[in-house]
Order: sequence, then C-alpha cells, then structure tokens
Amino acid sequence: MSKSFEVQGIIHSIDETRAYGQNGFTKREFVIKLTGDGEKAEYPNYVALELLKDKCALMDMHRVGEEVKVTFNLAGRLWSAPGKPEKCFTSLQAWRIDSATEDASAGFAQAMPNYDMPSYDDDVPF
Repeated sequence: MSKSFEVQGIIHSIDETRAYGQNGFTKREFVIKLTGDGEKAEYPNYVALELLKDKCALMDMHRVGEEVKVTFNLAGRLWSAPGKPEKCFTSLQAWRIDSATEDASAGFAQAMPNYDMPSYDDDVPF
C-alpha cells in the first residue's frame, strides 16, 4: 500500500477525461502551480497529477485559477521493449481535491450541532 501525500497549489490547466482501451479505463490530467510552504514565487513549480476511473469527476467542481489542496498517491512502473533500455514511469494519482480557500472555521461550525445556550440564574449565592 502506498503512502498518501498532499500538496497545495493553483490550478493551471485541466484536461478532458480520456478513455483508453476496450475496457473503459479513463484518465484525466491536470496541472497545479505549487503554493504551499517553502514555495518561492520567483521559482514556480508546476506539477502534473492525474485522476483515474471514477475519480475523474472530482475535477468537475474546480476551475483554472482556483487554489486547491490535492491528496495523492505516488505510483510507478517499469517498461521495457526488446532492444531498448528499461524505462520507469512515475505518476501522481490524485484521489481527493479540496478548495484551499474554504475557511477552516466554517467547516468546524458546520460540524457542531446547533445547541441553545443554557439559561443561568444570575442570582447565585456564591
């Protein structure tokens, strides 16, 4: 099982969902410009990530220019062909995309039930 990673960035581009092969395998690629801790504006880092199968729809609710937090798994495989050197392909397979601009306290407030404050008698003897 692979470890999950998280990055934050601004969506630079979003590709269309593409189907491959006869079995309906789908993939959607997108690129983000990293904005998290340690990133320097004068040396921008652009990272390509991919969504697979049913996860392709995750990008439908996001737009170019939006800042997002992406959770992904690191995956890779080897490829070789007769007479050619072996090659390694690495992919960043996203499985969760959240808006980075959401107010963290808003999520907390939504999770808390709406309780009425208890009434207290102000005439307390102590």
